[in-house]
Amino acid sequence: MRPLGLLISFGLIASTGRVVNFDTAPLGKMPPGWTAAMTNRGAAPQWEIIRDGSAPTQPYVLAQVSNDPTDNRFPLAIFDALWTRDSDISVRIKPVAGRADQAGGLVFRYRDKNNYYLARANALDQSVALFKVQDGQRFALNPGVHHDIPLNAWSILKVSVRGNRFQVYVNHRRILQAFDDTFTNSGKVGLWTNGDSVTYFDDFRVYPK
Repeated sequence: MRPLGLLISFGLIASTGRVVNFDTAPLGKMPPGWTAAMTNRGAAPQWEIIRDGSAPTQPYVLAQVSNDPTDNRFPLAIFDALWTRDSDISVRIKPVAGRADQAGGLVFRYRDKNNYYLARANALDQSVALFKVQDGQRFALNPGVHHDIPLNAWSILKVSVRGNRFQVYVNHRRILQAFDDTFTNSGKVGLWTNGDSVTYFDDFRVYPK
């Protein structure tokens, strides 16, 4: 187990919840305590700490900057420190670029790179949706909803997980909910992008319930 001082130095508060702001992680690298993965084929994901003057917590953010447009290519950044079943998970998200997609999301009850739940926001088609990824295939848990997700600006994406009920919020407003019983056990949590999306993330929070 890493000492508390080291956890806090990388923006992690060891208490009933976890808060990661990335502000003391090394530039140009994956932050400590995170693992890169990818669902399906395509170029490898490229997650790295970068400086962003618009960051909600200054000065750094975690960015996924590879832009391979391969369809159903899902870069993942998985938070290694926590397994949880029911929790509130949130992140500030800034879609920056992408011709085929401008998306980012929150992963929860992650079993492996091919099996997890996903709350996704997309600036290209202005939508928010819930999915399960099972055996590498993505299945919608609901039709999704139209909602303003600005490009090159920050939004707060949150998912509240209780049993088989999942509720998604954008900027503290509940947008949709869905129910599913595929993955009922605890799993890891993390971040997600799609295809050629270049997306920034900051202020990642997990509060187990």
